[in-house]
Amino acid sequence: MAFAGVSLIADGKLMGTDGSSPTPTINAKAASGYHLLVVEGHSRTAAHHPLTCIRSRPFIIGGHRWCILYYPHGRSPDDAGFISLHLSSEHGVKRTNFEFSFVDETEKQEPAHIRAGRRVPIYGCYSAGYGRFVKRDALEKSKHLRDDSFTIRCDVVVAQEDVTSPCVEVPPSNMKRDFTDLLLTGEGADVVFRIDGDTFAAHRCVLAARSAVFKAMLFGPMKEGSAGTVVQIDDMDATVFKAMLVFIYGDSLPAEEGGDGDGVVLLQHLLEAADMYGIPRLSAMCEKRLCEHIGVSTAMSILALADHHGCHGLKEACYEFLSCPVNLRAVVAMDGFDHLCGSCPPLIKDLVIDMLQPAGA
Repeated sequence: MAFAGVSLIADGKLMGTDGSSPTPTINAKAASGYHLLVVEGHSRTAAHHPLTCIRSRPFIIGGHRWCILYYPHGRSPDDAGFISLHLSSEHGVKRTNFEFSFVDETEKQEPAHIRAGRRVPIYGCYSAGYGRFVKRDALEKSKHLRDDSFTIRCDVVVAQEDVTSPCVEVPPSNMKRDFTDLLLTGEGADVVFRIDGDTFAAHRCVLAARSAVFKAMLFGPMKEGSAGTVVQIDDMDATVFKAMLVFIYGDSLPAEEGGDGDGVVLLQHLLEAADMYGIPRLSAMCEKRLCEHIGVSTAMSILALADHHGCHGLKEACYEFLSCPVNLRAVVAMDGFDHLCGSCPPLIKDLVIDMLQPAGA
């Protein structure tokens, strides 16, 4: 535990250790530390008004600014006759372990003991602690009070994810935007694809890093797209290829515009492209979004797609939709059902078996 300063309370008020006004003790790097609260003239606090609160000097542990709240007569009317101690933070800290102890209670100050204790969130307008830390009369009979003085030690352990530096603000990541800009500008592009008369400039290393198929295509023994050549893509629509490139560089799907049928068709073709080029995250994202578009007009085409590409979650979602008799009757009345019956009888058989399966089987 790192030392994080001392606060001196004398004659019922906070004092600077050198007689000056209190200033914070800085200990920005440590994720754990302790602060000492020295109370001199305990008997003189008897004249204080009930619910009086005396704040310690601010101290910094784990990059967060803390303060001890000392209530000589309890924090609430229910705590009358007790000394209350609370720990407060100026900023939100999601997970914090802390312990108050008398300075001679060394067994309570072991890091393992503190980490095994309760972990609580402490926010800027919120404190946590002990309303009944010790009875005043019990303290006056104990070994902790010497020469009308006692010392409290406050140990604080801040969870690693909440450790911050008060001097350094880390900006959010721009990686997605930077790579997307790289695709849009074409700066440094070293491979060109042609699809349906459209051309797309890209970067071999980015494609290879995101797709094993592109890696084999562009860097393998049969590599394509050498300097001065153009890679021809004949098995994909230009719109789909562009959407796949946007995902490869920006890790996001195209924005949906009104949820029209064209958007669903694009998702279906994009899932096929993801399977073709070995991009499992893109495939899963398309599968998840297609689950939201299963309807009377789309159920059969999405079911066939899910079956062909081994998308079990999407397939189960289609089965669940079709298990409703109203939905099934509406789907059967459409041409897509007849087409599927003729082109993929095993799938229809599986559908019927699934529907006949007892619930919970």
